[in-house]
Amino acid sequence: MNAEPVRSAERALSAGTWLIVAGAMLYSVLTVTPLAAQHTPDRWDWTAPILPLVVDAAVVIVVRLDAVLARLGGHGGRWPIALRWMTGCMTLALNVADSALQNDLVGVAVHAVAPLLLIVTAETGLAYRRAIAAAVTRLEAEQRAEREARERAAVEHREAADRRAREEREHAAQLLREQREHEARLAREQTEREEAARRAERAEREARERAEREARERREREREQQQRERERVEREAAQRRERERLEREKEARRQQQERAERERRERAALLSAGPVSEKLPEDRARMVVHAAFGEGLPVRAAAELCGWSVGWVSARYAEHRDGTGLVLETASS
Repeated sequence: MNAEPVRSAERALSAGTWLIVAGAMLYSVLTVTPLAAQHTPDRWDWTAPILPLVVDAAVVIVVRLDAVLARLGGHGGRWPIALRWMTGCMTLALNVADSALQNDLVGVAVHAVAPLLLIVTAETGLAYRRAIAAAVTRLEAEQRAEREARERAAVEHREAADRRAREEREHAAQLLREQREHEARLAREQTEREEAARRAERAEREARERAEREARERREREREQQQRERERVEREAAQRRERERLEREKEARRQQQERAERERRERAALLSAGPVSEKLPEDRARMVVHAAFGEGLPVRAAAELCGWSVGWVSARYAEHRDGTGLVLETASS
């Protein structure tokens, strides 16, 4: 059970108590005021409501402070009890006094209802509040004990979980160490095997490299010998080609000289004829212009030698200067 129903009951008790107190105060003011007015000088009639208000104020103080003390679990001692009963008796006496003075027993009974209800409600409410405060205290103690028990259980559970986790970590660490040691041993064995294989491979490679180096040196010697032989052959061939080239150049110079001499004689023969009166055939005229160009004659002199116009001869001179005339002459010859 939680504390909410208890608090709800306490709120209902407080609301009911204050409702009864308010009703009793109102009823007391309405009942006691006429009695106080009858026994007060006329000029002080306006003070008649003060007496019931003072008595009822004491009742309110008693009820309120009793509620606070009950909630706190305290006890005010004898004086609060004396004040509570004194205010209750005063309220009862003031409410029934008028009917008692008139010997009206029914009125006494009727007017005694509200004060007696207020007195009994105050005592009962105090008892209820103390019981509720004790119940709330007990319930809170139980809840606190239950919470502490849950917290202890949670702490124990966490400690047990931590212990299991620590044991699992230690076991896992041990397994990991064993596995690492096993892997390290396998790695060492593998490394030793690989090292032995590398040594054997290195020895085999060194032997193979030595054989290859010897074979390469032998091939190098053979290649150098072949290279020297080839260079000798090439040198002899180059010397032979050089001799042949010199002979060809000599022969070409000789032929060129003969051709130049022949052309000179031909030009001289063409130019020795002198000016003509009629146009020579075009092929003959071209040969005359070519000879005149070669001798460096003016255009007009060449035109007189071939019988063609100066413009035509100038065009042929231009062709010879461009190199096209030489090609044409060669083709025609």
